[in-house]
Amino acid sequence: MNKFIELKKVSVLRGDKKILDNINLDISSNENVAIIGPNGSGKSTFIKLISGRIYPSYTGDDTVCRLFGRTKWNIHDMRSTLGIVTNELQYDFHNEITGFEAVLSGFFSSIGISSNHIVVKEMVEKAEDMINFLEIFSLKDKKLETMSSGEARRFLIARALVNNPKVLVLDEPSNSLDIASSLKLHNTMKKISALGTKIILVTHLVSDIIPEMNRFIFFKNGKIFADGQRGEIFTGDELSSLFGIKVRLDENNGLYGIVAV
Repeated sequence: MNKFIELKKVSVLRGDKKILDNINLDISSNENVAIIGPNGSGKSTFIKLISGRIYPSYTGDDTVCRLFGRTKWNIHDMRSTLGIVTNELQYDFHNEITGFEAVLSGFFSSIGISSNHIVVKEMVEKAEDMINFLEIFSLKDKKLETMSSGEARRFLIARALVNNPKVLVLDEPSNSLDIASSLKLHNTMKKISALGTKIILVTHLVSDIIPEMNRFIFFKNGKIFADGQRGEIFTGDELSSLFGIKVRLDENNGLYGIVAV
């Protein structure tokens, strides 16, 4: 199995509090995985860990933290294997950067394009291909800060895709999106999955789930609460236990929702 992430006895502390507590987890690079948990369950810290932004608080002989088999990464090595889109990234694009410039900046792991960046024809063509693929070409010259949250999110996804990553991590992708934008994002994730790019979806909303998700990992209080295949884990009973409220899981044409019962 080609492992995307391999964690063994991994903990992350903030002060004296364990934000991630003794995590043991393997995810292969051929899985679409939904990571679900309440706010404060450790999901955001998990993303920082797998993106190399933080490291385990303990580094004993029995602690393992590997990404694609490696323990150390730099951002330039990572971009061809791992694409990450977070809400924090979207907040970074606060100045007058167009959608097209934002996508091009993915080649340089930068916020926009600067005078020292050498943009070649192949980069322009690839950026245009991804913008067309996500059906946002008419917006490419619009400033990101003037776009809706959903429009900007799709440009940042295109930015992550220009390097053909094996795995795309989406952190709370529907945060601040209205219903129409959420449905467009849903279709975007399905298109990305059809390309062959694997998705790690981190969310607290079951409405973000697409049918292509085949593995579910639940986080609660900094620990892995449950881990298994769709039919085993993605159920009303398991979600009720996870969120501490009795719910029913409904599905309609690949769209999911929960109702309190």
